[in-house]
Amino acid sequence: MSEERDYLLGTHDAEVERLGLQHRVWRPRVLDAWRRAGITVGSTVIDAGAGPGWASLDLAEIVGPEGRVKALERSARFVEVLNRSAASRGLRNIDAATVDLVTDPLPITGTDAFWIRWVLAFVNDPAAVLAKLHAALRPGGVAVIHEYLDYGTFSILPDQPAIEDFKQLVVDDWRASGGEPDIGRFLPALLPAAGFRIRSMQPLVETVRKGDLVWQWPATWGRNYPRHLVEAGKVDQAWADRVTAAFDAAEADPDAVIITPMVLEIIAEKV
Repeated sequence: MSEERDYLLGTHDAEVERLGLQHRVWRPRVLDAWRRAGITVGSTVIDAGAGPGWASLDLAEIVGPEGRVKALERSARFVEVLNRSAASRGLRNIDAATVDLVTDPLPITGTDAFWIRWVLAFVNDPAAVLAKLHAALRPGGVAVIHEYLDYGTFSILPDQPAIEDFKQLVVDDWRASGGEPDIGRFLPALLPAAGFRIRSMQPLVETVRKGDLVWQWPATWGRNYPRHLVEAGKVDQAWADRVTAAFDAAEADPDAVIITPMVLEIIAEKV
């Protein structure tokens, strides 16, 4: 099966742009986590499941010419996008490789850190991925992880029944594909079993109105994913139209609030 076809929303230009928006929303949190983890000038860092490389580009700026970013991504299309972006910015310290974190060996050892976000939630063997990443770190190397902890916190207030239906279908579809939307609940046990000591943990959740940039993250997802479900034959157009209408109603309501899916941030180190 093509890795391009089985990506949830594909690897086309519109998805590259959506992932770029998602990274901009989360960028302040991410930069803070990297700083607290000790990622700095001269570090060698793995971006595990790099996608089109928005985080890799930021990491390359941080570690500078003396450091390296090892971007591992199974989509050849996303690797191509990353390489073009790095070249356009004059960044020569990114090594991007087409690697499946589950099925392929990792061609790296002795790195200072790895960064992974919303990858373990989508793979069918997160323990195997953690074991490979553990082996790729030097002793004392650091892991920085952002993964969903409680997808059920995602809500639009006032309550929208169509949004609740949408959320439940997303979770069911996710699990049917072999992923686990609440993988963060399992990480406090999976990480020590893989040879990590957890240094810090914190939940990340936002409550925002339309004027906040964070609003665009779930709002964009809520418009794109119903189209995917229709194209996949999992729902009919009338169902998707009800979900879209619910998001439209929230956009038009000045008192509407979005509560984002809760993410767990973990900083851990190899022991």
